[in-house]
Amino acid sequence: MDRRKFLTATGVAGAAALSAPAVARASTSIKWKMTTAFPPGQPFYSTGPGSLTDFTDRVRKMSDGRLDIQVYHAGELVPAFEGFDAVRQGIVEMNGWVSYFGSGKVPAAQFFGAVPFGMSTQGQNAWFYVGDGIKLWNEVYDPLGLVAMPIGATGVQMTGWFNKEINSLEDMQGLRLRIPGLAAKAYARIGVDVKLLPGGEIFPALERGVIDAAEWVGPAQDKILGLNKAAKYYYTTGWHEPTTVTELAINKAAWQGLPEDLQGIVTNAAAACNVISHSWAEANNAAALKEFAANGTELRTLPTDVVEKLRAEMEPVYAELAAADPLFKKVMENYFAFKEEHDVWAKASEQVWHSQLRNA
Repeated sequence: MDRRKFLTATGVAGAAALSAPAVARASTSIKWKMTTAFPPGQPFYSTGPGSLTDFTDRVRKMSDGRLDIQVYHAGELVPAFEGFDAVRQGIVEMNGWVSYFGSGKVPAAQFFGAVPFGMSTQGQNAWFYVGDGIKLWNEVYDPLGLVAMPIGATGVQMTGWFNKEINSLEDMQGLRLRIPGLAAKAYARIGVDVKLLPGGEIFPALERGVIDAAEWVGPAQDKILGLNKAAKYYYTTGWHEPTTVTELAINKAAWQGLPEDLQGIVTNAAAACNVISHSWAEANNAAALKEFAANGTELRTLPTDVVEKLRAEMEPVYAELAAADPLFKKVMENYFAFKEEHDVWAKASEQVWHSQLRNA
């Protein structure tokens, strides 16, 4: 046989063999739906680097189209806070939100979202990926038929936007504040009238005076919602959310039906977006903060007596929830035991560095 003809023939056959699986993969693509609690067009959450749509794009590319996830933002398929139950019921396969939105259903899950006076993003990720965080998360969600993992991190958040100055504890009395999670319980104990609103409803409520103050995330994300146009005073100290983690909740039956390689792609794409979203926030917050200041926003720090009172009120909040829920107690004790160890390093590294930076 002519060697050149043989190589040509085998080359064509090889190309056909290689192309056939690609065609098969494309024709047997798994179609999933993901709901979110966030409005469409919201950088960090809904669009751009590290967002939920960035995640689905990564999964689609890494799987060569074998797993195709369609994203439905808040209100597009179900209301903002109903995606979690839609996943449990098998209506959709995935939901992206922050676990404290479902605190009434699963109190223990709040430790996987934001912990007042808790760990930084670095510490939280250490607990997730190296400690028991993700393991406990799935233990909490297993009875609900869910699998969960982190898919985003904000870093330190701002206290929020206020339509009046806060100079003392008295100024907090009767204040109508949009605030979710464990922090809301501490605020309520000092006389604040706490409200839970999805992101898309914050601006109109603050602008119309339905609420007096609101926290969302940080400067870059707050700018997109236009919150600087609805309130004059912008307070800092992220006591309530040293970091806030976006949760990816997956229907367990659907997850178990995925091939192992696709499970690996989802897990790694989520971990990538967890890091990239935090990087986006760190890269964009300063410019937004400077813009606010240049346009008349009053940048303030929450008074020390208010912060210390809130710190004191978190103790009975944790104690009451732990007494009522053994699983909450188990997760809480594990979280704070890890934090105690991590604090040794944080105090010797980041805290010293920040102190030197302030004094430079």
